[in-house]
Amino acid sequence: QVQMVESGGALVQAGESLRLSCTASGLTLGDYNMAWFRQAPAKEREGVSFISPTTTITRVADSVKGRFTISRDDAKNTLYLQMTSLKPEDTAMYYCAAGGGISLGYWQKPEQYYYWGQGTRVTVSS
Repeated sequence: QVQMVESGGALVQAGESLRLSCTASGLTLGDYNMAWFRQAPAKEREGVSFISPTTTITRVADSVKGRFTISRDDAKNTLYLQMTSLKPEDTAMYYCAAGGGISLGYWQKPEQYYYWGQGTRVTVSS
């Protein structure tokens, strides 16, 4: 049974940092294209960052470029999202997702991913 569990979400003030984690069971994250998505109330799910199975290719959304970094620890079978200089507009539920063959031009499309976690909430106050 595949399960991915996100953690690390919290209420923080603008300018602070958080690190989100996504720990998996039933699948090896290194075999998949992995991504972080977020969804704010009344908004569509947005792709935030992507990492390839070999970790040699990463992508970040323009809205978080220079502030968010994705990484993966294969020994722990865990995906991370390091978030710095947080802004109120980063407030959302954050999800990790695992997918198979994905064209890089479509990494932000949720339909490209097979498995999803249940999400962790990030709230940034001004």
